[in-house]
Amino acid sequence: MFNLIVDENKSENSAEIKAENEGEDSEEPDKILIIDPDSEELDFNHSRLTKLENLEPLTQVRRLCFTWNLIKKIENLDTLISLVELELRDNQIITIENLDALLNLELLDLSFNRIKKIEGLSNLLNLQKLFLSSNKILQIENISHLTNLVTLELGDNKIREIENLEGLENLTNLFLGKNKITKIQNLENLKNLTLLSLQSNRITKIENIEELKKLNQLYLSENGIMCIEGIENCPELTTLDLANNKIKKIQNMDHLESLEDFWMNNNEIEDWNTLESLTANKQLQTVYLEHNPIAKEPNYRRKVMLLLPWLEQLDATLCKRKTGQQWGE
Repeated sequence: MFNLIVDENKSENSAEIKAENEGEDSEEPDKILIIDPDSEELDFNHSRLTKLENLEPLTQVRRLCFTWNLIKKIENLDTLISLVELELRDNQIITIENLDALLNLELLDLSFNRIKKIEGLSNLLNLQKLFLSSNKILQIENISHLTNLVTLELGDNKIREIENLEGLENLTNLFLGKNKITKIQNLENLKNLTLLSLQSNRITKIENIEELKKLNQLYLSENGIMCIEGIENCPELTTLDLANNKIKKIQNMDHLESLEDFWMNNNEIEDWNTLESLTANKQLQTVYLEHNPIAKEPNYRRKVMLLLPWLEQLDATLCKRKTGQQWGE
């Protein structure tokens, strides 16, 4: 086991974590970490810890990181009332629990665990960033009271519906990629949202984002979308990701005067005339069109660059200007 021992003979009242094996020789060094009990930040990354324990001397700690361990249970944190950031990603945690005393917590990272239900967050009213990606969560729930939340990461779970986000009016970043969501909905209260990520879901239509007028980045790649629509009220978009869908026509984008990055690779664009609508987007810097039917033409790059001469990058290749206003292949 790991014991936290205060050594009175050391300067600055330092603390040591020692490995004890009850008489047997340990494969690990006796001292696996030396810390100061007054430390504000501690990192236990990749330490093969199996349990959270003996952290009581850490009365001033503000950030604890236990990434890449073998921890199965959240426990023994009640005395860490000064804690602001707690990182427990890449462990074996099943239940969100025993966090009620952490009233000052602003960041909680429980990504890459085995959690099935969002719960145990009732007292974390100061929480600003919540990371729960790569778990087994089935439903968005029990977070509407987290009114200070600005970032919510729920990617790579088993969520089927966007719901229960009422009250999160300060949310700016919402990550829901790689789930089983079929419809964009219930986002009307998120008026401060600047980033919405819904890649790798089962969405077939861009809809119900009329109230997201501050949206800056929209990621919808790897869905079943057939038409560019529903973004009329999102004039501040700088990044629009629609790669790997079933779109045949570029349209309804003339108003996106701030658009810089447009990803449309792996779609079904075959008519060159549809690209002309992009001439209205004078701030475009990067466009991805590879793996569309039009990209198979021999003069594909040259034709795109003649149409959009201000581009800095087409697909994965930077654009090179040549004399005489001609562009390199």
